[in-house]
Amino acid sequence: MKRLLLLTLLLLPATLLAKIPDEEDIKRKTMDSASPYYFTTLMLRYNNLEQLTEEEYHYLYYGYAYQDSYKPTATNNAADQLYASLMTLNVENPDKEEMNHIISLCNQSLMNDPFSPTALNMLVFAYGALGDKQKEEAYHRHHQGILKTIKSSGDGRSDKYPLHILMFSHAVDVLSSMGLSSKRPEIISRSVQYIPLVEPMRVPDGKIKGYYFDYSRIYRRKPDGVKLEKKRTWQFNNLGVKQYN
Repeated sequence: MKRLLLLTLLLLPATLLAKIPDEEDIKRKTMDSASPYYFTTLMLRYNNLEQLTEEEYHYLYYGYAYQDSYKPTATNNAADQLYASLMTLNVENPDKEEMNHIISLCNQSLMNDPFSPTALNMLVFAYGALGDKQKEEAYHRHHQGILKTIKSSGDGRSDKYPLHILMFSHAVDVLSSMGLSSKRPEIISRSVQYIPLVEPMRVPDGKIKGYYFDYSRIYRRKPDGVKLEKKRTWQFNNLGVKQYN
């Protein structure tokens, strides 16, 4: 019976297994102080590096879109400095002072983008290089939890079932975590962008030439003077996602 159930799940279309964000449900539960998914409580636990469930990551990530602190079009200078630092980072022989600098930049960057997969992944690397196993594993859980939340929001293979993101950079981070190199994003509608892959990915039913992402939350509260345009995205390929046994 268990084998039959597993086979059935494997044969189901990915879209049926996707956890597409239900905006009314997310808004109601994350803004209700009596809810187990109350955003303030979840964020406190997240910042305290506590272990969260898949459901908690889901409500935390998408619930952020309803917080006053969510300003996806704001300039994140710390993130720019972090990306610049990564270009000269000695991955094979990291320096302690350099790692502390990376940690400082990551923490500053997370103040504007608390779920940045890049910043979280770099914290995993930096704390691992410094020998702080507890924080290394805690940030690894957060990193994987955020990536899984985005990846489970759709199959990304069509504009009907896109992957839902809070920041443009998160889309490239997701693709990088899958070992995929991408080309320049293409805006195809007021809510969806398409990111073509450098090399199509072979799958059992054919090839995937690119992925679709829903970016609608980014411009839901569009500030005056902001135009809908292709944003600069970053990709750091020299340092892969850390894996644990």
